[in-house]
Amino acid sequence: MNQVALITGAAGGLGRSIAHKLAEDGWSLIVVSRDKDRLQQAYGNQHLQIVADCSTAAGARQIMAEAKAAGVQPTALAHCAGNIRLGALHRMSDEDFRACLEANLVSAFHTLAAFIGGLRESNLPGAAVLVSSVAAQMGTPNHEAVAAAKAGVEGLARGAAATYAPYGIRVNVVAPGIMDSPATEKILGATAAREAAARQYPLPGVGSTDELADLMGWLLSERSKRVTAQVWSVDGGFTGVRPLVK
Repeated sequence: MNQVALITGAAGGLGRSIAHKLAEDGWSLIVVSRDKDRLQQAYGNQHLQIVADCSTAAGARQIMAEAKAAGVQPTALAHCAGNIRLGALHRMSDEDFRACLEANLVSAFHTLAAFIGGLRESNLPGAAVLVSSVAAQMGTPNHEAVAAAKAGVEGLARGAAATYAPYGIRVNVVAPGIMDSPATEKILGATAAREAAARQYPLPGVGSTDELADLMGWLLSERSKRVTAQVWSVDGGFTGVRPLVK
């Protein structure tokens, strides 16, 4: 049976990395973004490309409808859509807060619901991986909005994993530290800022989207068939190791 994976946020850095990883492993891909031009720049004429906004229920259903019309049923989901909104709680605008929730938590809810709905309609097992952040597990200054959104993603995954385990549907989460990607260019652009970010981690350095994609590929594969409802930290020990104060 042909393996089909759905990737949201596919025009971003992590989306491109997981697409490359899964294609190498023999998966057929459905790549999704709100930006048609960026999708085509990333993939040319490869893969089934769908332009949709997965932060709405209608957009998520559109993705599944277009996949069905093309004769494909994804059994794996890599939900890479999201954004980073930083700022102290009392200074963040309502508009920015809501945008953060919609891009990170609301999109995960609607996309996972549509994906699992397709699996249940076809009576198929499957696997999904959502993306959280170290900020959901460790208090990090100026990360209140994204921490709240990503903590919601982790709760969503655990609940869905419990609901759908009897049907062979697995849901896991990856929680990276800071990574090199288009989304972090403003944060890591200056040399001093990059060096300071790297020093935060017990294993110093800045992560790569390719490293995270390797883990996500494993979680979507049959090699992890006994793994569900887990949050996998890829953060150089940030959430698990107390740093030595010098």
